[in-house]
Amino acid sequence: MTLAVQDLDAAAGDPHQQLIDAVRAGGPGALAEELGDRAHVLSALTGFPQELFTPADPSAEAFRDVIGSLHSLRSAIDALETRAVVALADSLTLRRQAEARAHAAQESGEEPPPAPLLRAASREAAREVSMLTRRSPASASRSLAARRRLVADMPVMLSALADSQVTTEDAYRTARSFAPLTPAQRREADRLLGERLPYLDGAGSEEWSDARAAAISLADPDGEARRHQHAKRDRHVTVRRGEHGMATVTAQVTALDAALIRKRLSLEAERLRAAGDRRGHQAIQADTFVDALIGRSESMEPVTLDIGVIITDHVLLDPGAGDLAQIEGYGTVPAEAVRESLRDPLDAIAGTDEDPLGPDGPALRAVLRKLYEHPRTEELVAVESRARAFSPALARFIRLRDRTCRGPHCSAPIRHIDHIRPHAAGGETCLDNGQGACAFCNDKEQQLASVERVGDPAVDGHVVEWTTRLGTTRRTRSARLSAAEDERQDPPSSNESGSSSECALPSESASSGSALPSEPASSESDDVEPPPHGPR
Repeated sequence: MTLAVQDLDAAAGDPHQQLIDAVRAGGPGALAEELGDRAHVLSALTGFPQELFTPADPSAEAFRDVIGSLHSLRSAIDALETRAVVALADSLTLRRQAEARAHAAQESGEEPPPAPLLRAASREAAREVSMLTRRSPASASRSLAARRRLVADMPVMLSALADSQVTTEDAYRTARSFAPLTPAQRREADRLLGERLPYLDGAGSEEWSDARAAAISLADPDGEARRHQHAKRDRHVTVRRGEHGMATVTAQVTALDAALIRKRLSLEAERLRAAGDRRGHQAIQADTFVDALIGRSESMEPVTLDIGVIITDHVLLDPGAGDLAQIEGYGTVPAEAVRESLRDPLDAIAGTDEDPLGPDGPALRAVLRKLYEHPRTEELVAVESRARAFSPALARFIRLRDRTCRGPHCSAPIRHIDHIRPHAAGGETCLDNGQGACAFCNDKEQQLASVERVGDPAVDGHVVEWTTRLGTTRRTRSARLSAAEDERQDPPSSNESGSSSECALPSESASSGSALPSEPASSESDDVEPPPHGPR
């Protein structure tokens, strides 16, 4: 069965709908044949393109359209495959149930219970998918479980995948992260995440992770501590072989420990590079990691690590408040994941009789600082700073606000504080014109047609629009502080863009949350003034 739109009778109605109805009427066999024919055409074009992919300046827009169409086609196929794999598993379950009933009719024993039949059918389906797609059985089995959740309980995310609003990786990660929820909670979290899709258009993996965590927290606020403790029991270390005599060591640890490890290694790499070490930053981190673990050397100098932990005053005092915490350099975590770690520093601040941090307590204890939250966009908008110089204080605040690189779909660590409008073009060095960027995205002026602030800051928050020279547009936003349900208006359309020129810190309509960035107590000044609305 090979049909084309032009072969159908236009007088009988929408030819595209006729094609869809014809495939539906033919069943899975017709769908397989149709997809096989299309795959043959695409494979032939890849193997024997002739002049199809000859580069030419006028063809740049056409090649862009080809890539966009292929992405849409891949997303639609992945969504179809999701349904097909679940249908395969269900068909195998029905077949096994029929075989069990037939066997029970001939034997005196009872029919096996449905749960073992379901597990056996799922393993059989995973094996079939593994061999068809050349993936490991373990990977196929994990994806089958995620696909079941997408089909059964996550219609919004499955539709978004089919329409190429999300990538396959994001859809499957979301389905896996929803595993601890009940079916009803999954449907609610799916709905909440669907409402956030317009704001995740240019999001990277870190912002997607934060959005998933917020949806889960809202759908099941009482299960936060339970989920964290359950995940904590899964701590482990794995070693996977790599290429050319290399290997990858992975440790599943708590988020706060991971952030401290990462910062410790990065500081050591920066120290050695400043001392003249010619190795790359990442190579020094890897070597230092190995040396410290196996005791090869004692080269790391003792330091006091400075990691910012953002947590609202509500959840710090009341674990049932439902807000999530943020760890600088990591992202969103359940508040329960940091409350225990913060208890000793807070006791030290309170001035208990015996300092739990020992004789070095005054130098090590945490510093409390108020961060102010926008009441609509839930972004950080101002800080009560005690740093000695304005530039370091502002740079630290932008890192806390953006958390990862603001480039579209980029979740790399922030390496530079970038001017959205370049300084050479009149851009001011201020909070509104600043964003966190990695080294690659900091070179945006050479890669793109424009990068500019858009929208109304009082309504939309800190929104940056990135536009390529071929017209592709993505918008990125500062991460939200809390997990409260989004009450913002619909995001402005791309033709409503306008660069914001205001660089003063917001002076009104700012609510606040409490924050606990751990910073050396010697940084004291008032370079960045808070808005007049104080913390609640």
